[in-house]
Amino acid sequence: MKASSQETILLVQVLATVMMTGIIWFVQIAHYPLFSKIPSQGFVSYELANTTATGWVVGPIMLLEIGTAFLLLILRCPVAFQPLYLTALGCLILIWLSTLLLQVPLHALLSIRHDSDAIRSLVNTNWIRTILWTIRLCLLARILIDGSFLPGAKP
Repeated sequence: MKASSQETILLVQVLATVMMTGIIWFVQIAHYPLFSKIPSQGFVSYELANTTATGWVVGPIMLLEIGTAFLLLILRCPVAFQPLYLTALGCLILIWLSTLLLQVPLHALLSIRHDSDAIRSLVNTNWIRTILWTIRLCLLARILIDGSFLPGAKP
């Protein structure tokens, strides 16, 4: 694959990471904390609508991000084997694990009933993703700033 195609894949991945980092900070600071303000009697209906709408927004971006991250590995692009990139990929894997093992089960519980402890846990455990996406963005930004993904550049 040509270097320009590899660069495009990396830039698409960085754009997806920028978008998810912005979204996760909004979710962490505003969205999840406001769950506690929703009355119990309307909460389940709200949560079901919320998870559906949120899935349509973040699902494609998250899939694009992880797809492009692994595509660079599969294509054996030099940037994909640099320590900064592999660390950023590790952050992404931990984000997905956190999502699947912590946040998804909490949302599943909240789609059945209002639970103040689950809301608190959702806010608290979401810091994992917020911090990891922020670190990931910084690592990918460093790769772009260094230009180490460019043909002929030294890692």
